[in-house]
Formats: sequence, C-alpha cells, structure tokens
Amino acid sequence: MNFRAASEELGVTQGAVAQQVRMLEEHLGTPLFHRLPRGVALTPQGATYLSEVTRAFDTLNKATAQLHNRADVLTISVTPTFAAKMLIPQLSAFQAALPGVELRTVATETVSDFDRDQVDIAVRQSRPSFAASLEANLLFRQDLIVVASPHLLDGLPQPLTPTQIHALPLLHDAHNHWPKFFGTVGKLPGAVFNQTSLSLDAALAGQGVAIACRAFVQADLDAGRLIMVCPAGFEAGSDFYLVRKRSPHQRDTVDAVWAWCVENWTR
Repeated sequence: MNFRAASEELGVTQGAVAQQVRMLEEHLGTPLFHRLPRGVALTPQGATYLSEVTRAFDTLNKATAQLHNRADVLTISVTPTFAAKMLIPQLSAFQAALPGVELRTVATETVSDFDRDQVDIAVRQSRPSFAASLEANLLFRQDLIVVASPHLLDGLPQPLTPTQIHALPLLHDAHNHWPKFFGTVGKLPGAVFNQTSLSLDAALAGQGVAIACRAFVQADLDAGRLIMVCPAGFEAGSDFYLVRKRSPHQRDTVDAVWAWCVENWTR
C-alpha cells in the first residue's frame, strides 16, 4: 500500500513503480488504487483483481514446485530462544509428521515483514491487537519464573527469600527483569547476555539464577536440570503468538505446518 516501500522491495525507483501501475490501470481501463496523502489504498476493483491474481500466482508456484519434484519449502521466523528451547528439540518430530516439508528457520528478534523477508509463518512475543491482514493464534502466556541449577542451590533452604536470591550470581538477558523482581532501579551485578537462551545455558551450567518463561525451561524442570526457585511475581506484558498473513488461497504446506505448530506448541 505504498509505492515507495514497493520500490525499495523491488530495487527500482518509486517513479518506475508508479508508471507501471498507471500503465496497468490504463490497460485494464479501471483504477486499481486510490492515491492518498500517505500511501495508496485498493479500489474495490483493485481488491478483486488482487485476489484473483494472487490465486493465479499461487497456482503457478504450486505447478512449478511439482515440476521440480522437490520438497515444499517453508520459512518460519522465530525468536532465538524459541528456536533453541522449543523448535530444535522437536525437529525430529516435525520431520516425522511432515516429511515432505523443507523447513527453513530464521532466528531473530526483529519482527518479520512476511513479503519482504519471504516468511510464511512467524512466532513472536507480542500482544493484541494484530493488523487485519494477519492471522494470530496464542501459543502460550508468559509465565515468568526464577530458575537455577540444583548444584548452585545445593544446601540452601527452600524457598529462597529475595535477599538470598540477590546474594546469588544474577544472570541478565535483554529483557532485564531483575530490577522489576527486586523493585529497584539501576544496574544490578551479574553476567549480561543479549539472548535469554544464553542466560539459561549459564543457569544450566550452575553459573547463576535466571528469569525466564516457564515454557522455555519446562523440559529442564521435568528432567531436574533446573529448579524453580520462585515465581517472578509480575506480568511480562506480552505473550507468544503464531502469526501468518491472511490469504484466501493459503498453500497446503503452510496450513499443515500451522496446524502442527498449534498442536505441539500450544500450552
């Protein structure tokens, strides 16, 4: 809905995009866009045309993939911690359930542009509401808890008080939850990591205590590799959602992977 953004995506000038759109409208004999002060909006004719053209291109893509006789490729964008703690441990189960799908994973904290980044499905830490062009499914709420290795806590009486926790090595990530946990401001001592998965690896190695979403550490809790020290005692303010673009002609592969993600990651 923006000629400038389209020109950047295509690697041509904005004028070239506008000219091609004008030529298409002249060829069809009907306007496809309303020109607005900021961007453009589809006319009713443009919206109808887009729907039909999209279906035609989907058919072409599907036919080409079948002709090449290759695995259907799907790109999923997830946060690095989600990739490490939830996606990678279930890759074998995914491949067993959907053997014909070649899964490509992009692990990033950056919110994906589905068209620009060619992403089919994304898992994002967010909150409603979502754009009307997106379909979102809640996977799990962020239940923040304090965790540590049993080796670090060996000999300490449970449960620990905030003062006792403060005396232990604190492991920080980019979310910086510890000041909120202690009700303080300013920097607290301890190792700092840019990803939660790294702070959890340090916790597993007995290097300190970390705050994390329960879903990311549940397997370690069940196996006894980590111990829940206490609840964090506050809301994270966002939860984890499965997101994709709405489309009346969604690829069968996207639907199949979406259903698998909902079934296996919903808590």
